[in-house]
Amino acid sequence: MNIRHHLPSVSHWLLSTGFVMLAVGLQQPVHAEGVDLSKFKRIEPQFIAALGDPGATFGNGAQSWGFWNQDPGPRACKLDHYPQLKAAGVAPAKWKFDAEDWWLEEHGLIMEKPSFPLAPGKYLVTGDREVTTVLTIHPKDKTGNQRWELAKGATLNDVTHLGCRSARYTPAAAKDSCLPANVRATGFPVNAGAEMPAVNGCRKQDYTVLIVIGLPATR
Repeated sequence: MNIRHHLPSVSHWLLSTGFVMLAVGLQQPVHAEGVDLSKFKRIEPQFIAALGDPGATFGNGAQSWGFWNQDPGPRACKLDHYPQLKAAGVAPAKWKFDAEDWWLEEHGLIMEKPSFPLAPGKYLVTGDREVTTVLTIHPKDKTGNQRWELAKGATLNDVTHLGCRSARYTPAAAKDSCLPANVRATGFPVNAGAEMPAVNGCRKQDYTVLIVIGLPATR
């Protein structure tokens, strides 16, 4: 995907077309209705892997959300490089491959998994469409649940980047039953909003992707 010169104009998981210059978008203003942007500092885009009802403005289960502190796309590996990745156990970008828990993005690239859980706090998020707002991740309660909520009535879909597709693959049965080698080579890139492909031997969990463009200024 090539997201060029939009607000916030991010370079999202690009390999085939290379990086879009982040500086262009980061120098442009962000308009977030009802949000005091002076309380946030702009950052180079980071990414949240989220689960939840697209139409919800708040919910539970944020302890199951992940976080990439940098764009995982340019750090990903092509499927036909899987034998080398398996042999080395480490990608050229120095992230560790986990054969029991691996991730795929919409171009059919094996990417590093996000970190879990997403830290409590406030995040300025967008789907690179009309809405930019504040996501609040609450601390875990006594049961381990983390609540999340979006400001000003925004829904999870409003701040989802529809073109960014990501899925987590884990073994459905025996060890070594779920392998990137089982991924069909056709059907990529996955259309915006569509599900990622099923893979033989794997359980699949699709995640939506939120773009983080700001963090609290005092953080």
